[in-house]
Amino acid sequence: MSEVGRIPVTVLTGFLGSGKTTLLNRILTESHGQRIAVIENEFGEIGVDQELVINAEEEIFEMNNGCICCTVRGDLIRILGNLMTRRDKFDRIVLETTGLANPGPVAQTFFVDDAMRDKFALDGIVTMVDARHFDQQVINSEETTTQVAFADVIVLNKADLVSGEDLDALEHRVRGMNALARIVRADPGERAAVPMAAVLGIGGFDLARALEYKPTFLEPEYPFEWAGAFELAPGDYSLVLQEGPDPSIQVMLCEAVDADELDPAKAAERVFALFSAGADHETSGATLSCGLRVGRLELAASGQTRFAIRIVTAGRYWLFTEHLPSEFSLQLLAADGGQVTPIVQRDFAPGHSHDERVGSFSLESTRPVNPQRFQAWLAEVLQTQGTRLYRMKGFLNFAGSNERIVIQGVHMVVDTSALGPWGERARRTQLVFIGRDLDRDALRAGFDASLE
Repeated sequence: MSEVGRIPVTVLTGFLGSGKTTLLNRILTESHGQRIAVIENEFGEIGVDQELVINAEEEIFEMNNGCICCTVRGDLIRILGNLMTRRDKFDRIVLETTGLANPGPVAQTFFVDDAMRDKFALDGIVTMVDARHFDQQVINSEETTTQVAFADVIVLNKADLVSGEDLDALEHRVRGMNALARIVRADPGERAAVPMAAVLGIGGFDLARALEYKPTFLEPEYPFEWAGAFELAPGDYSLVLQEGPDPSIQVMLCEAVDADELDPAKAAERVFALFSAGADHETSGATLSCGLRVGRLELAASGQTRFAIRIVTAGRYWLFTEHLPSEFSLQLLAADGGQVTPIVQRDFAPGHSHDERVGSFSLESTRPVNPQRFQAWLAEVLQTQGTRLYRMKGFLNFAGSNERIVIQGVHMVVDTSALGPWGERARRTQLVFIGRDLDRDALRAGFDASLE
């Protein structure tokens, strides 16, 4: 459904103390030219957060007596309905949830209720992350993980309290939990200081707009995070790694072909299936000779680990690694001990994190999808994995139809709409799932079975 004429709603979430109210105050005072109605939710019988919001001309509505994601969802619908009687007084709505809220049911409100769908457009979910305390919060609170997984925009706040290296590691971890979200770092000199364009009008539930921001965001999830091409002469080389965040790392060495054109993305597409299948496994200490070799290298508990590589034929070779080389201080050394540097390299946005319970997973095919088989498979997925499926986005290429179909899912609620004809675009189905403990093998098998 078109968003023209509908009121945009931004959901602001994040764990306790992450900076939601600080960002809300910025939104209310920045010169963005928009009149904003605020809906606040405080867990408990006595509201507190409203007292923390500075005085502003915007109207503030408070819901208490429970979490917005459960007992007061009816209040949300009621307040939104009341707001429509004052439609001329505001341009958009910002809804701040309690730090203990799961934003999923909030988003579902704008899908399952026809009246809500007609009047309001969910612009996106903005999640605040406390850079200093996030690691501990993830361990102690499932809500923290859920809030990140549902986000369209993730704001890394309180960056001044951590080192640049730790902030990079945090961004990498968060990216592994939600490969689709836009990650924004707040100004380290001032809390929750981000450009308003980064949190308002983001179009997080508008796939066409999301693709304008990041054209590759629906590309397949690769089982590797880095690729580098090397010019290698015949001889012996060493792959040297230090202790890293995992006790092992999967790597692949293969010869480049002309079709790669030294483009990491093209090379990734060519070897994706072979890498996933684990063709020609080599184990710890093995020699990786020319040709395609995949191996999971077991690392020493501490100190340096060295693996031998023998190149028989001179040429260009791709090295793919499951994790970033920097995480393991990975080096490729020649026989004389000199480091060999790649002639081209690329980091791939990870579809996983070191905590594999929550992450992103994608499926893609150029073959048409059988509508009936797809609907049956999707119904089964929602029944068996729906509670663990936080978000789903994608395009569908249905057999017998020239329409590009957009699919959006929040938990067990799924919405589809036509985005117009494919035109000159390459026809393909692309689906991205974000969830906890998803059965990826079952998802891939069911999806493959729905193809023509």
